[in-house]
Amino acid sequence: MPNHYSGHWLLLAINPIREIVYYLDSLGNDWTTYPDMKVLIDTVLQAFRAQRDIQTSRRGANSITWIKVACPQQRNQIDCGYFMLRFMRDTLALGRLKIPTDYFDEFKCAFYTKDQVDEIKEEWCQFKIKLNVCS
Repeated sequence: MPNHYSGHWLLLAINPIREIVYYLDSLGNDWTTYPDMKVLIDTVLQAFRAQRDIQTSRRGANSITWIKVACPQQRNQIDCGYFMLRFMRDTLALGRLKIPTDYFDEFKCAFYTKDQVDEIKEEWCQFKIKLNVCS
């Protein structure tokens, strides 16, 4: 789930059944930097639980686990959207249900190279062009 808070894009991968939120932020901030986001997601997951008549775990109503993933970090203040897209693509490409806290071995790095960022920019442009041509 892409999220845009205070001019910054980040990615949340949510498993509502297991009550886990994987948090990927290319600026390296903790989720506490965005308290409104946590309240919103916790509320949505609690509503999901109530709608499905899922009993809360022994830990109580606030049993949602937030896991910060050590993902590649951006070196500027403008590429967060491309990083979020890259995180999404990497996650979907591997088709795994769990995201390791130290990111995927196949894509692990401290920073994306300019070529890696340019690659996702190109893919995004091609997607938008195809979307506009086909609609």
